[in-house]
This record gives sequence, C-alpha cells and structure tokens, in this order.
Amino acid sequence: MSRSVRYALLGTLAVLIIISIAVWQRHIVLFSLAADGTPPPLLPRDNNEQAAATWFDDYFIVIPIQTASGLTYAIGEPRYYQQNFNYLIIGSERAVLFDAGSGGADIRPVVASLTDLPLTFLPSHLHYDHIGNRVTFEHVALIDLPYLRSRAPDNQLPLVWAEHLGSSEGIDPPILSISEWLAPNSLLDLGDRELKVLHTPGHTSDSASLYDVANQLLFSGDFLYPGNLYAFLPNSSLPDYAQATARVAEVITEKTRIFGAHRVSAPDLPELGYADLDDLRGALDKIRSGALEGSGGFPLAYQVNEKLVLLAEPVWLQRW
Repeated sequence: MSRSVRYALLGTLAVLIIISIAVWQRHIVLFSLAADGTPPPLLPRDNNEQAAATWFDDYFIVIPIQTASGLTYAIGEPRYYQQNFNYLIIGSERAVLFDAGSGGADIRPVVASLTDLPLTFLPSHLHYDHIGNRVTFEHVALIDLPYLRSRAPDNQLPLVWAEHLGSSEGIDPPILSISEWLAPNSLLDLGDRELKVLHTPGHTSDSASLYDVANQLLFSGDFLYPGNLYAFLPNSSLPDYAQATARVAEVITEKTRIFGAHRVSAPDLPELGYADLDDLRGALDKIRSGALEGSGGFPLAYQVNEKLVLLAEPVWLQRW
C-alpha cells in the first residue's frame, strides 16, 4: 500500500471518528451552539391578556380555571421567552403546585396569595425551566421511578446535565430534597379531590402528568402542549412517546381538557383536547411506519395538526 493511500485511509478514518464523536455528543454540541449560557432578557409586558387574567406583579399572571369542584389556577410567566404555565391545584386539605418555572422570579408569593393550605411542589419533569432551581419548597414530591429512587437513597437527588439542561441559561443542576415519592397510577389525595399520577415519558424519561378525574382535567407538562413538542433532547424517546400517548388515551375521555406547560402567545392558555392527543398518537404510528415524512434537518419537524409539531431526531438516529 502506497504512502498516499495510507494517508487517504487515515484521513477518512479521522473524519469518521470526528463524525462519530459529534453524533454521540450531539446534544452538547446543539446546546453549545444554540445558547450562550446566560438568562435571556425578559419580554415586554403584553397587555393583550384575556379578561380573566390578573397580573400578580410585573412577571406573573394568574388565570382561574373553572371546575365543578376545587380551585385551580394557571400561573403564567408571559415575560419569560418560553411562556411557561404552572398549575396550582387546590383541594380541601392540601394543594399541589405542578411546575415552578425556571426560578427567574419566585412563584411562592403568588401561591401564598391564593391558598394557605399545606403545599406540595411536584415538577412535571426535571428540566431547568420547570423545577424552580434556586426557589426551593418545604415539601417536594416526585414520580417514583426506580432509576431516580436508586440515585437518592437519602431522598437527596442530585440532578445531572442531561436531565436538567440548565447550562443553556447558566443554571447549575441543583439537588432536590424529595419528601414524597408518588408511584405511577397512584392517587394523590388533596382532600375531596384526587389526582391520578401518570408516567408520560417521551419528552423526557421522567415526565409525569396529573389527571383530575372528577373535573376531567389533564395537566400534561411538556408531554403535550400547543406548539413545538421537543422529542430530540437527551432522555427523549419516540417509542416512549408512542406508548405514553396510547396509555393516556385509555385513561382520559373525549371531554377531558388538557393543560400543558407552554403556550405559543397571549392571550391563550395552553389548552388542548382529546382530539389533539389522538392526532399525536396517530402521527407517531405513521412516523414509525414511515408513512409520515418530516421536514428540515436537525431536528426533523413532523406536522401533527394545525396546533402541534413534533420535533424529532433524523430518521437514521431514531430508535424504534
């Protein structure tokens, strides 16, 4: 073999190694290119909110959700670029705060203005824009998954980069002090109001949703909300998404209102319905069979319906 051929082969091998490393570390590369590690500036205050919305301060808004029993409030962050919505679900004996934003502003005074009942904070998943980070809570609940429980023998759960992703805004992964572990499919009793804890992976492996059976409300976190659904991040999985949508479709009804964790823009709440869940389930089946084609490169965009776009990895990286 000539020297020039050897050099050519070595060069090809080096390129293949570089490509392999880039694919293996694609999420780190993506976040390095997409964010500079500093908090984004706040959006200007939008006075186009719905009539039911009340500004608590210059950051949070509160919107009551009408229910037959119990009080429910959507606590929005319209000046945060991700348009987060967190949910305060109140029973007769205790209340649950489902998500707490990134902690850029302290949500606890908002909650205190709405209830004085004992409060449990439950994150829908462990991404930095949902757990509050520096804003801490006395009582924290988490879905009881074996791989999470095994990392917290003393109920202290140190988060890792791949499940937190806070480096995009310069936020270090915190340690969560877990007070209560909630088994999937268990009932969380708030006093005269029960929430069913659902494991809904897909966006992340640790994603949970809460189903208020009596009031026909599903609080879905980042599993399902209007706009772009992220299924290409670390811990994302299209097969998990497909299985979870099928399970949830068996639990909820066609009358269920679905409230997600992000909206597209004011003045709407991030509300969907059973038909949107069913459309997502159908789209995932078509992606798996190859009947639905995506557009773009990385991520690949699949149009689910006029409200939903599923962002996934390229076909050759998908693991069905």
